[in-house]
This record gives sequence, structure tokens and C-alpha cells, in this order.
Amino acid sequence: MNTTQSLRDNKTIRWIALLLLALGMFCAYIFMDILSPVKDLMQSTRGWDSTAFGTMQGSETFLNVFIFFLIFAGIILDKMGVRFTAILSGAVMLIGAVIKWYAVSGAFVGSGLETWFTNHLNYIPGFQELGISPFYEGMPASAKVASVGFMIFGCGVEMAGITVSRGIVKWFKGREMALAMGSEMALARLGVATCMIFSPLIAKWGSDIVDDRLDLTTVNVANSVAFGVILLMIALIMFVIYFFMDKKLDAQTGEAEEKDDVFKISDLKGILASGGFWLVALLCVLYYSAIFPFQKYAVNMLQCNLTFTPPAEGSFWASNNVTFVQYGIMLVVAAFAFISNFRKGAQKYVLLGISVVALIVFCYMGYMRQSAETIFAVFPLLAVGITPILGKYVDTKGKAASMLMIGSILLIICHLTFAFILPLFKDSDMGGIIVAYLTILVLGSSFSLVPASLWPSVPKLVDHKVIGSAYALIFWIQNIGLWLFPLLIGKILDKTNPDIAQKLASGEIVPETAATSYDYTAPLLMLAGLGIAALILGFVLKAWDRKKGLGLELPNMK
Repeated sequence: MNTTQSLRDNKTIRWIALLLLALGMFCAYIFMDILSPVKDLMQSTRGWDSTAFGTMQGSETFLNVFIFFLIFAGIILDKMGVRFTAILSGAVMLIGAVIKWYAVSGAFVGSGLETWFTNHLNYIPGFQELGISPFYEGMPASAKVASVGFMIFGCGVEMAGITVSRGIVKWFKGREMALAMGSEMALARLGVATCMIFSPLIAKWGSDIVDDRLDLTTVNVANSVAFGVILLMIALIMFVIYFFMDKKLDAQTGEAEEKDDVFKISDLKGILASGGFWLVALLCVLYYSAIFPFQKYAVNMLQCNLTFTPPAEGSFWASNNVTFVQYGIMLVVAAFAFISNFRKGAQKYVLLGISVVALIVFCYMGYMRQSAETIFAVFPLLAVGITPILGKYVDTKGKAASMLMIGSILLIICHLTFAFILPLFKDSDMGGIIVAYLTILVLGSSFSLVPASLWPSVPKLVDHKVIGSAYALIFWIQNIGLWLFPLLIGKILDKTNPDIAQKLASGEIVPETAATSYDYTAPLLMLAGLGIAALILGFVLKAWDRKKGLGLELPNMK
């Protein structure tokens, strides 16, 4: 074996490899929630009620859960290696995205495909009886086809997720692995803010204003999805570049790609027999089910709980230019907060100070714009600054299980605040937005605890040869929740707000008003319940770690 310094030993090069993977996931995260900030527009322009919207959003993980694609993805990763699987995942994401774009485009309206989907797939034997059908009678044809595309995209994005995790383990094991995983997720989650800021803007670009109201006939939500498709092309390019870097690494070290390891079903049995693995997997599904499904409804939840006064037409705050200025400020917040983690002394605090000032300016601009999507865009910003800190702490000090418990507590507090405190400020112009900002920032920081503590713990639970399969199993279990809870939130919203459909049918309210009139208390209580269950499981995991000596509370760096 070549004992000279490899690419992996060069700190700059291995962080470039991480950047390529993270940029790919950044683009994927944007597309994942591309329709989330325009739920109201999907209802008012495409006729998607909350059930249709939730069914489509939950479809992302349908094939991963019920066709077991994620399990196969883990096997592909273990047998074929990071390079092949990264490019495959990028291609699959892109194919699914194109289908989803076509479904919401004007070309689909009135097509033969629309007619076919309207008349078919209303009953799927077996799936219907089990209550897990991805379609239902009366579901808009555009939502059905969008679901098909989102299913395919979901296969690719979850495959990419486990591939990126495996790639980070390959390049950073024995080094700053938790910091790397936390940094990757911090950058990727900037995709959430990017999506929230730009998706509504792109959908409304060029729209007309009639009687001080947006003319819904000129809104084109397909433009937002097309924006996501272009970004997924860029993601595929990032994975191709990574392919050559990773190949050169193996050539230098003499290591064979993972495909030389012979996969056996008994390997899966070994993973499933681990009590620690199951505790981590269940914690993952509970925690992520309270975050990702919420993201898909968060903008609409704010629209329903806050009163917004649109800025004067023709003013700076109503222009498209303000979007780009605010996004630039967001990048300043993220970049300076992130870089401060790698500086010491006065320079560190200067960078932090600039980041905090920029964050305040960002929030002020969101308030002046009076739009829910720009308020929720603050969600990942605090996480970008603190995730590397948390990752570094886990690398050097440990305490991963304890950090998961803290994240669960913050999660519970945030969802209860959204359910009971935020509605009290509906008539308060500034008070409600301040409560929303603070709660969203705390929720984002809670979210950052998971990648910094949970994902680096997996290599401590399973053999290195089956890490890909272990991540795939965790992601599969997680996907059950990510399929179920968007669907449940949509159904609960329609069931607990029957008056909206009645008033809409009678003509008492218009679709635009109906889309922002929901009471979100019930679904938010359900999400808080997931946080409580995760907290209880955190106590169990900590006790199990103490008993079995798994090393979850120990530092990663040797």
C-alpha cells in the first residue's frame, strides 16, 4: 500500500470533497421543498386541497418505504461504492424532478395524460385496503403525476443522503467526522431558506395585480419547479466531479472500492440484532417526522396564524430586487457564522458580531416584506452557525446521546409555542412576527443537534463494511414517518377545518382566502407528541449506552 500522503490526508482537499457532496445536497434540499412555500397557490391555482397537497408531499418516500428501494440503495452502495451510487442518485433525482415539473406545467392541462390520470389510479387493490395508497378518488390528476415524479425523486434523494454519509465516513473517519457531517447538513439546509425565499418569487414573476390583489390566472407555479430542475442538473455535475476525486483517492491509497466487499443477508441480520441501532433509528424517525413534514406546511401555518399587510405597490419592499438583497444578507449571516467556527480570538468574535447584525437586518427585511415565506427562511440560519460547534464538541468531548435529548426538548417547546402562543398574536403586527422568528430560530438550532450527534454515532454501532446498509435501514425507517406525517397533517387539517370547504363550495370565500384560513392546532399537537416520544427514547438510549458501552457519549476523534 502506498504510504505517501493521500488526498484524504490533505485537509483542504478533503473539505473540497465535502463541499462537492454538500452542494449536491443543497440543490436536492431546495427541490425537496420547492412547493412548500406555495401551498396556498397550489390550492388556489391548481385545486389542491390540504389532503391532495399532503398526499403529494408524502409520496416522496413512498417507493423507499413500500417497495423497499432504500434497502436496495444501501446494498447498491455497499456493493458498487460511493462513486457509482452518487452519480446514480443524481440522475434519478433529475428524472423525477422533470416529471413533477411537467405535472404542474401548463402543458399538462387538457392533455390526454391528464384525462387518463383523472379516470385511473383511483383505486389500487391491496394498497387501498391497507390505507397506504398514494392516490385516491377525486385527487387532481396533476397531483397524481406530481406524486409519481416526487416518488422517483425521493428514491434519488434518499440514495444521495446515505451515499453522502458514507462518503463523509470514508474521507473523515478518525478525523473531524462530526464536524464534517454537521457542516454538510448546515450547508445543505441553506437550501431550505433558498427555497422559501425564491420559490414564491419565481412562481409570481410577471404576475398581474388586479384591484390590489394578485391575479391568480397569471401565477405559474411550474416556474418554481423548473428552477429546482436546473439546480438538480448542477447537483449531478457536483457528483461527477466528486467521482474523479474519489477515484484518485483510491488510486493513491490502494484501497478497493466498497464493491469488493461481498454483501450477505446475514450482514443485515447483524445490524437488526443491535439494540443500539434500533434506538438510534427510532429516535431518528420520531425527530425527523416532527421537522421535515412541518417544513412542508410551515409557511401556510404562518399565513394562517399571522396577519400580513402587503407593502405598498411600487415600493422597494414590494419589488423583486428586495428578494436578492435579502438573500445576499442571508449568505453573509451563514458564511460569517460558519467561518467563525474556524477562527480564534478577536477575529472569531468580529465574525460572529457581523453575522448577528446581518441576521437582525435579515429579520427586519422579512418583517417589512410582510410575507410568511421570508419569515420562515430564517429557519436554518442559526443552525449554520452552531452545527459546526456542536459537531466539533461531539468530536472532542462526546455527549451525543445527551445532545439528542436536548434537541427533543427544544422541539416540544417550539411546536407547543406555534400551537398556543403564536395564535394569540394574530392581531399584533410586530408581536406575532417576533414570536415566529424566535421560535423558528430555536427550532432550527434544535434541528442542528441531530446531524452533529446522531449520524456520527452510526459507525460506533455497526461494522464498517455494512455502514451503507445501516444508514439505508435508518433512512428507510425514517422514511416511514416522512411518508405518513405529511399525509396525516393534510388529512387532519381538512377534518378539523370542515367549514373551509363548506364556505368555499357556497361561494362565501374565494380559494385565495380559503388557503390561509386553517386552524393548525391539532397537527402541531401531534408533532409535539413526536418530540415527547423522542425525549423518552433519548433517556432509554442513554441508559442503554451506559449499560452496553456503545461509546455514544465518547468523543469521535482518537
